[in-house]
Amino acid sequence: MGEPGTKELLSLEELEATANMRTGRKHTLSILVENKSGVLTRISGLFARRGFNIDTLTVGPTEDDRISRVTLTLDGAVHSIDQVTKQLHKLINVLKIRDLDPTDTVSRELALFKIAADGSARAEVMQVCEIFRGKVVDVTKRSLTIEVTGTTEKIEAFERLVRPFGLVEMMRTGAIAISRGRGET
Repeated sequence: MGEPGTKELLSLEELEATANMRTGRKHTLSILVENKSGVLTRISGLFARRGFNIDTLTVGPTEDDRISRVTLTLDGAVHSIDQVTKQLHKLINVLKIRDLDPTDTVSRELALFKIAADGSARAEVMQVCEIFRGKVVDVTKRSLTIEVTGTTEKIEAFERLVRPFGLVEMMRTGAIAISRGRGET
């Protein structure tokens, strides 16, 4: 056993076993929590102890200022997700948890892209921006900063198209999601 915090090498069999646990389905969990300090630490710690890698994590207020919504995305086996949600329910400040079904969910992400663009490249980047309904939020002599909002797939497609121009910097918020219909959390 190595020192605490050091990662030990995994054997090929262990890697394959880990890969087989993944379903390929991206889970989006919507968690309503009391708006109190330390809640996010306890939630993220629970996932870390169970060996889950959180892909995206967003937290924000709800219509009730005493309650916050934590939206996190991860990939994992269905059984393990069930185990983790049962553990989440035991946390004192957790009020409600939903594993949102992608077909019944509206999900969006915000991203900022700083792209190297001068001369003719600038016009091409602006065309791509228009196609994706992006918004130019900053302009310098050598770069453009563009805001794009949409599905994760849309953000990834935009990134693929602008990367060849020279992607200087990128920042993504992670997904926020809400169920379709009325009166559901």
